[in-house]
Amino acid sequence: MTSPIERIAGLIVGAIDSVAPDRISVVLSADAPQATALNTGVPYGFPRLNSYVLIPSEAGALVGLIVFLGIERSLYPKQGSSIDPGLVDLPFPVRKMVVTPLGMLVSRHLEGESEPRLVLERGVSAFPSVGDPVLLPSAVQNKAIVEGQGNDRRIHIGSSPIARGARVSVDPDKMFGRHLAVLGNTGSGKSCSVAGLVRWSIESARACRKEGDPKQPVNGRFVILDPNGEYGDAFSDLSAGVRVFRVGGGEGAEPLVAPGWIWNSSEWSAFASASAQTQRPMLLQALRDLRAGKLLQEKPVNTALRVVNGRRHMIEGFLAGGPVAYSGAFPVRMSVGGILTALANELETLTEKALGAEIVESIEQAGASVQTVIERRSFPYKGGLGFNDFALADLEEVVSALAAVRDLLPAMDASISASEDAPIPFNVHDLPDHLDSVAADTGGGAVGQFVSYLTLRIRMMLQDQRLGPIVAPEKELNFEEWIGGKLGSGGDQDAEIVVLDLSLVPTEVLHIVIAVIGRIVFESLQRYKKLNNRELPTVMVLEEAHTFVRRHSGPTEQDHVSPARMCRETFERIAREGRKFGLGLVLSSQRPSELSPTVLSQCNTFLLHRIVNDADQDLVSRLVPDNLGGLLQELPSLPTRHAMLLGLATSIPLLVEMRELLPEQRPKSADPKFWAVWTGEEERVVNWGPVVEDWTGGT
Repeated sequence: MTSPIERIAGLIVGAIDSVAPDRISVVLSADAPQATALNTGVPYGFPRLNSYVLIPSEAGALVGLIVFLGIERSLYPKQGSSIDPGLVDLPFPVRKMVVTPLGMLVSRHLEGESEPRLVLERGVSAFPSVGDPVLLPSAVQNKAIVEGQGNDRRIHIGSSPIARGARVSVDPDKMFGRHLAVLGNTGSGKSCSVAGLVRWSIESARACRKEGDPKQPVNGRFVILDPNGEYGDAFSDLSAGVRVFRVGGGEGAEPLVAPGWIWNSSEWSAFASASAQTQRPMLLQALRDLRAGKLLQEKPVNTALRVVNGRRHMIEGFLAGGPVAYSGAFPVRMSVGGILTALANELETLTEKALGAEIVESIEQAGASVQTVIERRSFPYKGGLGFNDFALADLEEVVSALAAVRDLLPAMDASISASEDAPIPFNVHDLPDHLDSVAADTGGGAVGQFVSYLTLRIRMMLQDQRLGPIVAPEKELNFEEWIGGKLGSGGDQDAEIVVLDLSLVPTEVLHIVIAVIGRIVFESLQRYKKLNNRELPTVMVLEEAHTFVRRHSGPTEQDHVSPARMCRETFERIAREGRKFGLGLVLSSQRPSELSPTVLSQCNTFLLHRIVNDADQDLVSRLVPDNLGGLLQELPSLPTRHAMLLGLATSIPLLVEMRELLPEQRPKSADPKFWAVWTGEEERVVNWGPVVEDWTGGT
């Protein structure tokens, strides 16, 4: 029978040649395995890069990661060599390897267990000395190194190909609570890993339910920001706990909206590029007025004031521009005619409100003047009206009639105001008109002309058939409904996974929509903790994160708050403070060098797939929390579905072969099938009519 000492001796593969805090050099013995070790009980590949060895000491066994293998030509035989130095006067070849110390494998009694077990502890309490033996780990020891200990490794994500297929599991509290970065080139399996982490987390939570139906949704929240529309069907088999939001809705999806009334003043300013000196103060005042007006169920006199002041200011702006404004290019004449037509309709509506006989009579007279000018200068054009040159007297007549109405109206009731950032619903279409009114009251025509560029941008957005339904949806939606759709409302419609398909969100508002969603989710969790004194754990997944948390471009970016900067700063704040309120981030990107350094620096766990670009490799090597030596040098050669897991969620860096998803569970990120289409194996019908109709909104 083999004694314990003999078993240990049979596992020795070499001896230590030199020791440094981050590097231990080992000389392999002459009888050490060349490719496969059989002395551990089962065939085991040795020596192999990124596999493990043990170095016994009085404190336990130091675990080392192999980062280099080579042959050294020595002038004399090293310890363990079987060559007689007196026979041949030539250099002696010696196999060497370099290992990086990772931690100590010790025997511990864990809470609730009667028998001791092997536990891997980070850090090295006692370094070995030159000449100490180096051993192969047994199957039990390999399993203890890779699989960890305790009951916190709840989510099974894959297996270790260099540790005999040992299961790799992670602690969700550490992985999601301190932010996770999934990085890798296109085609490396990054999107499947993200989808798998979400799926396996939900499945593990369902399996561990203490009561109730394990198939029913759990009290979990994954919010996936999906800019490419890849994840819409990836969780369809979990339909009881999945909601998909997409622009325009559609089969299996609900309409994705970000109403302008939930935007705060900074987001409006970033979208409209409002200058800090003049435009931003008036924009803030307009937002305060509209939010307060909604609270007060705006009085008719306030509505009349907004209409009269706004339209008068717009027409005065054209007059201030000189003759070309009223007798110039066709688009300008059409713009003036459009304003007059809208004014006529608005004045007609005002006559139906309770404003008093004298005011209504004045409004009717103004409406008659506007209608006379329209009839005088218009002609039928494409089913509507076209307009000839306007005379100066025409526009002055309209301005005079509006001024007469304004003189009869009392001042606007401003006794109650609301914060410009409060998410109080108001009619977003009223914003540009009221902004014109605020400008007219503030500084007359000069200020109004300056603000007209701001209102023009807002009007263009609201009139755009792609942007309007997102920012100003026809269906009224209260704030509680909007939050409940993303974070659950405690009812039957709660979802464990919410996919926000952003693929059809127009570029003009993409960054603002993402910034709004991120901010609202974060502030909702802040207020939840304030009122309940506990967190509501939520995970926000940022697919293709480099598109909306891109690193800043330099000092010139500070000149104004752009939508891209607003979006980046929102997620930088979440990365810094989200953990305190239960909000974890999962960043997925193929270009880590383009990501915000602030966001990346807050990630404590990394799942690194194949990365080829030198700049990206250099960045990752400086960000990861472990002294990995040559481990990251394997990144360019990693096969698909293989990744390096390192950071807080794992005791030591691990090479992981991720679990495989079924084809229907994978995101739609497969490579295009050029050859199959070219050869006719797969048919592609080309009909651009529906594409154009969808693109132009059916016009």
